[in-house]
Amino acid sequence: MPDLGMIGKWATASSVENAVGHKNMMLLIQLRWVAVIGQLTTIAVASKLYLLDLPLPQMLAVLGSLMLFNVASHLRWHKARPVSNRELFFALLVDVASLTAQLYYSGGITNPYAFLYLLQVILSAVMLEAWSTWTIVAITSLCLAGLSLFSKPLDLPMDHVLGFHSPYIQGMLICFVLNAVLLVIFIGSINRNVRLADSQLADLRQQAAEEEHIVRMGLLASGAAHELGTPMATMSVILGDWKHMPELTRHADLIEEIDLMQSELQRCKAIVSGILLSAGEARGEASERTTVVTFLDGLAYEWRATRQVETFVYDNRIRQDMPVVSDAAIKQMLHNLLDNALEASPKWLKLEASVESGALNLHVSDAGPGFTETMLSQIGKPYQSTKGRPGSGLGLFLAMNVARTLGGVLSARNLPQGGAEVSVSLPLSAIALDEGMHHAA
Repeated sequence: MPDLGMIGKWATASSVENAVGHKNMMLLIQLRWVAVIGQLTTIAVASKLYLLDLPLPQMLAVLGSLMLFNVASHLRWHKARPVSNRELFFALLVDVASLTAQLYYSGGITNPYAFLYLLQVILSAVMLEAWSTWTIVAITSLCLAGLSLFSKPLDLPMDHVLGFHSPYIQGMLICFVLNAVLLVIFIGSINRNVRLADSQLADLRQQAAEEEHIVRMGLLASGAAHELGTPMATMSVILGDWKHMPELTRHADLIEEIDLMQSELQRCKAIVSGILLSAGEARGEASERTTVVTFLDGLAYEWRATRQVETFVYDNRIRQDMPVVSDAAIKQMLHNLLDNALEASPKWLKLEASVESGALNLHVSDAGPGFTETMLSQIGKPYQSTKGRPGSGLGLFLAMNVARTLGGVLSARNLPQGGAEVSVSLPLSAIALDEGMHHAA
């Protein structure tokens, strides 16, 4: 069976590359409009100022065709459609063909603007794959050779003695400035697109590595659950037998301790099950139908009843209740956040819940020493902890994974008055009770 997670990563990586291709296509469309304006200006100046006899109908026809192609390109690509290398290659070929036609009607290789071919070659080197770039190099070289053989030389005196006052040298200077300015602007934009894509791909690789770590933890937890199942069952039977032994039933303090041991044993089983759910899919088989207020109230009560904390403030600001799925993974995530806060601040911590803009917002704050700057910059990474124990730092890592799987976000900050706050925002659509579960219930 194919790894659906890896397939999803490949698809996302491919979408990043397509997004870069789309941005490059839009840059080509912008550059083409610049070319249209530049050609119109050049034709007007050459005809009126230098009094050159140019075939205006043919040159304007080429210019009109280029404008129609650019309008069609904009209509096709204005939405975020994927753009392949071949499509970019074809777009550049159209630009090369348009430039070649205009040069053919205006002096061919004797036209100083023939050096604009270099712009096409450099753009292809940045945008396209290697074979496409070398093809553009070959085509532009053939176009220059063909223009030198078949085009009519431009009636423009190449009197270099005049220096800057030579019309040909003026044309070369303008061509150089155009090439330089356009390359700086558009190559800079292309490089920013590439850097953005590299950053997104790096984030995807990091996320894939973290999710692979989660899978390994899930396998380890699964093995541990199977190994721990037998001794836990044995201890449960023994404790049950002790509770009914006549020698022990006369001692109320021993019976109370046995009850405590049984409750702690049940808690161990719940912790193992919660880790299994957190390391796997966010919507587990333990999901049940409930409401968001009932779920959070029950979670806060259960956590408070099993922890030693002096002051636990639970502030539920949700005014309008709604049906949701009671998910063990979300429950384990909040328990991890509360346990982390309890270790940092045994005397006081707070859980605040609210709903805003279609999202369930949960804030866990404490009065502890807060996070270090290093931890804040790497929040949610595995084994980032101030506890100094081997294997610590997984609580926030698992919480981050659950939040991300549900389409939410997890963030942390140090409070101005001291202490720290970890916030989780989950879209209500991810935990809302769907109709399928409603009818099944």
